[in-house]
Amino acid sequence: MCLSRSTRSRKWAITKKFVRTASRMKRRRRRRRRRERFPDSDDEGSHNPDIGPWSYAACAMDHVLYTADHYVLTPYVYPASWPEDEALRQIISLWVVTTMGAELLYLGFAALNFYAVFDHKLMKHPQFIKNQVRQEIQLGVTSIFWMSFPTVALFFWEIKGHSKLYDHISESSLGWAGVILSIAGFLFFTDMCIYWIHRWMHHKLIYKYLHKQHHIFKIPTPFASHAFHPLDGFLQSLPYHVYPFIFPLHKVVYLSLFVFVNFWTISIHDGDYRIPGPLICLINGAAHHVDHHLHFIYNYGQYFTLWDRLGGSYRHPSALLGDGSHDHVRKLMAEAAKTK
Repeated sequence: MCLSRSTRSRKWAITKKFVRTASRMKRRRRRRRRRERFPDSDDEGSHNPDIGPWSYAACAMDHVLYTADHYVLTPYVYPASWPEDEALRQIISLWVVTTMGAELLYLGFAALNFYAVFDHKLMKHPQFIKNQVRQEIQLGVTSIFWMSFPTVALFFWEIKGHSKLYDHISESSLGWAGVILSIAGFLFFTDMCIYWIHRWMHHKLIYKYLHKQHHIFKIPTPFASHAFHPLDGFLQSLPYHVYPFIFPLHKVVYLSLFVFVNFWTISIHDGDYRIPGPLICLINGAAHHVDHHLHFIYNYGQYFTLWDRLGGSYRHPSALLGDGSHDHVRKLMAEAAKTK
């Protein structure tokens, strides 16, 4: 029997009302459990820095996990009887959030960079391999999936209060100056560690088993940024996760740096060699990194050229000397035009 439009509309309205009512009941139960667990806090979280909306089980909770629980997982996914601070639930939630977030960051930023910045003429370079973009994406997506497992173990250790992450500027002994110094420290520490890990990956006994997968892309696109063997990718990301266990770092700064690191990794694979003149010898940009892909033993650094200079592996970018990938493609196109 065919229902009239008004009848269908009433049934849909009743269904939506039922779903909203069920969601409100789940949120109320969640708030009641929180009040029982933290009697000194209000429904939205106390202003006390030790007990608040970012706190679970008497330890600072990751902002992203709390947000996912508050708006999605508790109201719509998990049963109301499963406490938010239960270890297995936190691990599952962290894995889902980490994997989906990392995949979306990678695919979103890389696609934007590929279509808005990357020079597609580079795909005519003789060392650009067949179906390269598809291979990069497949390897990148697979690598992120497997990397997320050990990464979640570190995130779980963080949310259990074993790191030096903090929520409030007042918790820094130097205030805002401490936050700024921590950013500089993070960049210096991770650049140093990644340089040596990356260089170690090029050792002849290790290279063919791990890092070689990344170097099959001699003329990389932004999608090559995360196209690693999973163990290789995790080891090179390890300094980012180790830093907050050694040095104090604001949580929002930590999350912001996580996004920045992914964006930077994509940008040094995009073939855009524009760097302000005075910074060319300081910043390890795409021009430096494409030489690393072509010549292997130079420019291992992540952000800066400091450790390449100290380690004797610095090479001034060929692209800035008129002998880069773009120049090679232009010569080939000019020769092809002459033969027509």
